Amino acid sequence: MQYSEKVMDHFAHPRNVGEIENADGVGTVGNATCGDIMQMFLKIENDVIVDVKFKTFGCGAAIATSSMATELIKGHTVKEALELTNKAVVEALDGLPPIKIHCSVLAEEAVRAALADYYKKIGREIDFEVPEKDEEACHIIPEE
Repeated sequence: MQYSEKVMDHFAHPRNVGEIENADGVGTVGNATCGDIMQMFLKIENDVIVDVKFKTFGCGAAIATSSMATELIKGHTVKEALELTNKAVVEALDGLPPIKIHCSVLAEEAVRAALADYYKKIGREIDFEVPEKDEEACHIIPEE
C-alpha cells in the first residue's frame, strides 16, 4: 500500500493531538470492531473554531486523516467546518489508497458529531446531517 508524503508526515507528526478540557463540542465516531475510533474536541468562540484536538485509535491513515481534518477547520467558522468533506481531506493529503477512504469519512463524521454536540449545548437547532451511531456496522467504502 502506497501512502503520499503528506499522509506519512501527518501520521508521524500528527497535529492537534490531545483533549480540550471543557470543550464546546465533543464528537466520537467509529467502531471498536473495525478498529478505528476518532474523537474530536472543539473550542469555539463567536462561531469560530479557535482550537481543535483529536484522539484516534486506529491505523496510520486514521491518524493522518484526523490530523488533516483538524488543520482544515482550525480558525474557520462553524459554517465552514460543516462544509468539510471526506474528499477535501483526501485531496489535502494528496490521496489515500481506496481501502483507506473510510478513514476520511470517519474524520468528516467526527467533525460533524462534535459540531452537533456544540449545537446541542448552545440550544441551536441541528440543521445538518449527523452520523448515526451504529455499533454493528463497519464503514463501507463510498462509491465514487
